[in-house]
Amino acid sequence: MKILVLNFGSSSAKSQLVETDAGRIASHSDRLLLKIRIDRMGTPFSVLHCETPDGRKSKTPKPIYKAEEAFQSILDACLQLGGLQTPDEIEGVGHRVVHGGERFHHSVLMTPEVADEIEDTVDLAPLHVPHNLKGYHAARAVLPKARHAAVFDTSFHQTIPPHAYLYGLPYLYYERYKIRRYGFHGTSHRYLNYRFAQIHERPRDAFKLITCHLGNGCSLCAIDRGRSVETSMGFTPLEGLLMGTRCGDVDPVAVLHAIAQEEMNMQEIESMLNRHSGLYGVSGVSSDMRVLLEEAGKGNARARLAVDMFCHRVVKYIGAYFAVLGGCDAIVFSGGIGENAASIRARIGASLTALGVRIDTAVNDAAIGTETRISTADSTVAAWAIPTNEELLIARDTFRAIEGLPSPS
Repeated sequence: MKILVLNFGSSSAKSQLVETDAGRIASHSDRLLLKIRIDRMGTPFSVLHCETPDGRKSKTPKPIYKAEEAFQSILDACLQLGGLQTPDEIEGVGHRVVHGGERFHHSVLMTPEVADEIEDTVDLAPLHVPHNLKGYHAARAVLPKARHAAVFDTSFHQTIPPHAYLYGLPYLYYERYKIRRYGFHGTSHRYLNYRFAQIHERPRDAFKLITCHLGNGCSLCAIDRGRSVETSMGFTPLEGLLMGTRCGDVDPVAVLHAIAQEEMNMQEIESMLNRHSGLYGVSGVSSDMRVLLEEAGKGNARARLAVDMFCHRVVKYIGAYFAVLGGCDAIVFSGGIGENAASIRARIGASLTALGVRIDTAVNDAAIGTETRISTADSTVAAWAIPTNEELLIARDTFRAIEGLPSPS
């Protein structure tokens, strides 16, 4: 079955065309047909990137303003480069949806009722869910015969127990408004758990892992024998680590104090916390870790401070999750920073020697975008870099939803 995976954001869209079925899933032989990415969407400077399985890449400047234009560009690329003869060959479309609330514990087929329920979560993830839905409606209009499925970032974390997901607020706020920790990046954390077990040729419930998805958005997850038991993002993706433009953990009263001093309205507060904080807000330079490392090397004190804060927050959460799990077998780094910033992994690892982590400097330095154990042989807790592949799991979940097969944990 040919599945088109869609991940629509505010200024980008990512897509993969994947061929999968029950036999391919069982033998881990799913076939990638095409990767597509649209950058700077909504501007006259949009760029369509395509990559075939044999490594051929193309980059086409193309103004793309709306989700409908973006989807049509993706479909055209599949027809030109993905081996499709007609759009009808796409039997399933898998949509990444950031928030599923408490309602969705697994991936589901999209229906009007499901779309309405997803719409109810917009306030919980305002930077993502509206764009996820725009991608769905654009694809549904062009591919009405295909079966569409929603794959939720939050569903993997539905195994977190109440004592970990509840806040210390009056309980009635949970009863009335479902205010609790939901967690995000679940598909990425689930993939890292799956892939680590596959590499070691053992079942997923054989390990305790701390998975670190570090990119523009960042989250950690404590995985106890295949089940998420703690994660750093919370009611929204704002909580937890210092991120590209998100503040992460902060005393709410500090925010209230800033509001009073600056006389900000709700929209300005949301923008400040989500778009003007984090690495960008601290450094005043960039949200891009590559730029900050370069600037820190030139002596930029605030860039260096932002990097220091980022690493400190990751170390703090790893230490906490090590305690929650009662020890772990491995720490896994992924995401744009986790996969490519060897110096960040080295700094984090150097602060974890008390846990038994020993980073192999030469191996770590060479592990850029590759699947590699980066710790020494005598490290009592292994450290790995594993590129994430959320799209593969979305394709598989979409196939299972179409066929009525149970979703794995």
